[in-house]
Amino acid sequence: MTSPFLEKRSLFPTLSETIHLSSCSQSAISSPVKESIQSYLTSWTEKGMDWEGWMDKVYEAKVAFATLINASPDEIAVLSSVSDAASSFAASLDFTGSRNKVVTTDIDFPCIGHVWLSQVPRGANVTFLNENLHQIQIEQYEKAVDSNTLITSVPHVSYYNGFIQDIKAISNITKANGSLLFVDAYQSAGSVPIDVKEMGVDALATGAQKFLLGIPGISFLYVRKELAVSLQPPTTGWFSRVNPFAFDQHLLDYAEGTRRFDTGTPMMINAYAAGAGISLLNQIGVPSIQDYLSYLSTVAIETAHSLGLTVVSPTDLSIKGSNTAIRVEQANVVEQYLKTKKIIVSARNDVLRVAPHFYNTEDEVVRAIEEIAYAIRKS
Repeated sequence: MTSPFLEKRSLFPTLSETIHLSSCSQSAISSPVKESIQSYLTSWTEKGMDWEGWMDKVYEAKVAFATLINASPDEIAVLSSVSDAASSFAASLDFTGSRNKVVTTDIDFPCIGHVWLSQVPRGANVTFLNENLHQIQIEQYEKAVDSNTLITSVPHVSYYNGFIQDIKAISNITKANGSLLFVDAYQSAGSVPIDVKEMGVDALATGAQKFLLGIPGISFLYVRKELAVSLQPPTTGWFSRVNPFAFDQHLLDYAEGTRRFDTGTPMMINAYAAGAGISLLNQIGVPSIQDYLSYLSTVAIETAHSLGLTVVSPTDLSIKGSNTAIRVEQANVVEQYLKTKKIIVSARNDVLRVAPHFYNTEDEVVRAIEEIAYAIRKS
């Protein structure tokens, strides 16, 4: 299949020399992102200080992300990492009543589990759903989520093997039991369509450097407006105030909407990059990206199987994201070997993750997996 996005490859000049298949960790750099970073540096050089222009770019990044997930810009806060976003949201919840249960999973990235465990001294009762083949079944949520559950926390897509959860189905369970739903979308945003309203998501966090095409150092926190106004995050800053420039240290007034989760001076240069990357995704359309990535998943799975490799990811494409995880005992060693061949993949524990984006081709996926097979045979 010829890539429907071949004309977009020119926006990623690094692809002329490198096969970049690590979007589950860091996407390839694009010209729009590089130019946006230079734009910030130019404004800094020429103006010395451009607070109004810089803050406009932060807001533009919020607008771009809100568009991506079908939210309003006033339902978006910017923080430095998903850990920060999840921690700020968790700390704003009240675990002192009988509804103090947290339902989370063994397939979450560890920092999310740590966030909820950090709330135990505040009264949280944390339950982890056990994985089987690095998947969680919907029946497990039906059994675990009950009238004592305050928050159910799930990854949209597993960082380890790309397993996709049915967020709408989980939301139906949480709503029936009065639980809030928090979604870690770090491995899905930009490669899987997200509609927080249709999916029934109460809060969602993601960072910019993976499928969103940006750089580390900025994250986006969505909190449903009606929920946000009922929360008072203890992690605060001057940009979470009604008027940040009032400079009144005696008044703790939370801004309307999710801006109350903003903290200190935003990460300006990161917002430039994030806005450029997300705007490119909005221009292309995530549904068409997902369709193409599904095809590349088929190519990856079939190639791996033909070479005798063990695929840890689901082979049912309806529950699989872009990431195809291949069992490799010395994953880090093979990852470094592939770098010498100018092939970028991402190791996690005992797997190598081959995670293409829309700018990749079928030939690149095949070449990478062939090199993985070669490296395993010679080791």
